[in-house]
Amino acid sequence: MTITDNKKTKQSSSRKSLQPIDEQSPLLPRNKDDEESYSGASFIGSVFNLSTTVIGAGIMALPAAMKVLGLGLGIGAIIFVALLTETSLEMLMRFSRVGKAGSYGEVMENAFGIAGRKVLQISVLINNVGILVVYMIIIGDVLSGTSSSGIHHAGVLEGWFGEHWLTGRTFVLLVTTIFVFAPLACFKRIDSLRYSSALAVALAIVFLVITAGITVTKLLNGSISMPRLLPKVTDITSFWNLFTAVPVIVTAFVCHYNVHTIDTELGDSSLIQPVVRASLALCSIVYIFTSLFGFLLFGESTLDDVLANFDTNLDIPYGNLFNDVVRLSYAFHLMLVFPIMLFPLRLNFDGLLFPSARPLVLDNCRFSLMSTGLICFVYVAANFIPSIWDAFQFTGATATVCLGFVFPAAIALRDPHGTATKKDQILSIVMIVLAVFSNLVAIYSDANSLFLKHVNPNA
Repeated sequence: MTITDNKKTKQSSSRKSLQPIDEQSPLLPRNKDDEESYSGASFIGSVFNLSTTVIGAGIMALPAAMKVLGLGLGIGAIIFVALLTETSLEMLMRFSRVGKAGSYGEVMENAFGIAGRKVLQISVLINNVGILVVYMIIIGDVLSGTSSSGIHHAGVLEGWFGEHWLTGRTFVLLVTTIFVFAPLACFKRIDSLRYSSALAVALAIVFLVITAGITVTKLLNGSISMPRLLPKVTDITSFWNLFTAVPVIVTAFVCHYNVHTIDTELGDSSLIQPVVRASLALCSIVYIFTSLFGFLLFGESTLDDVLANFDTNLDIPYGNLFNDVVRLSYAFHLMLVFPIMLFPLRLNFDGLLFPSARPLVLDNCRFSLMSTGLICFVYVAANFIPSIWDAFQFTGATATVCLGFVFPAAIALRDPHGTATKKDQILSIVMIVLAVFSNLVAIYSDANSLFLKHVNPNA
């Protein structure tokens, strides 16, 4: 063995043995045999895990965002946010390397002290709880039905077995929580979920392919028309309303809280940027075509959760069968995504409550109680929050935009190691201004809409 080979071996060994073990660390195997047999996550597995983090419930609200923005402006917004996400992730990982930080929390601590880490952990908590609640709401909508504007959209189980307490949202979500979410939440390493992540991505593609097939069929037989390419802007209120779509699109791309975990479990850390680019490219394609075909298919009747639209007569052969397959494929997708989003939530919540305790991976009792408590809270919240649009507006306009754009840009501007370029500083200022302005307007527009509904319920 040459000296160079020996040095490479030592570096590789060091990467596996000196993993961060604080509250942000990935839950790697801790016994000697596991560490010797675990050679790092694969490139494909990492792409699937990151893609699963990205493609979650946000995709179901994108057709509704197209209804607000119009197809042309909406697709342009998706591409713009994807590029902005890639830029923020590149900056985040670059400053992580310079500061030798093994987690998002460590980068924030390097730049802003312990307060920066705490703010990051609270933001992950708000963001991921909101997203997991949305997952449960959508699963409940699909299986047990939902009501919108006084119209009830029947769920799959309601259509098969009728309206009973056994097909009601509360019972169905309870069964799903016990028999699906709880077992998947037991895995202690994110790479252990690579196969479920691959299946989740495949189910999202199944949803897209079937939706595209239905849309093309209806276009050919002339039963649907081309949608608006531009938004309807008739007054100042309708203009401000355009910004309500921004938190939805931002939420659809933010995955920053899982990137360090995936990077640490990769056998070669230089692969993380190709993983990010491949994942964002895949997700952007899925998002664009889902938005396109979803809005084409339902037009101005598109609901906040487009899956709820698939309870109508599609006027095509085997329409009812396609309705059920589309809805069930995405419901199962969200069930498999759930543990990926729970992973950083659990670690950050544990870090907030027990900052000086031993790593969560070493304490099975604390791990079990943390997982159980968070899942129970999400279950209760999902039974009380009526709409995914409400949840997206809250989390997307606050914690999500901070995690995705404000925090990485602030780290670059703070520049604790003196390595930021002029380009980094300009991009950071642009990201912060865009993020803060658009989301403040979105919050104002939502608050104004809620006020008008309270004053005039029929508005």
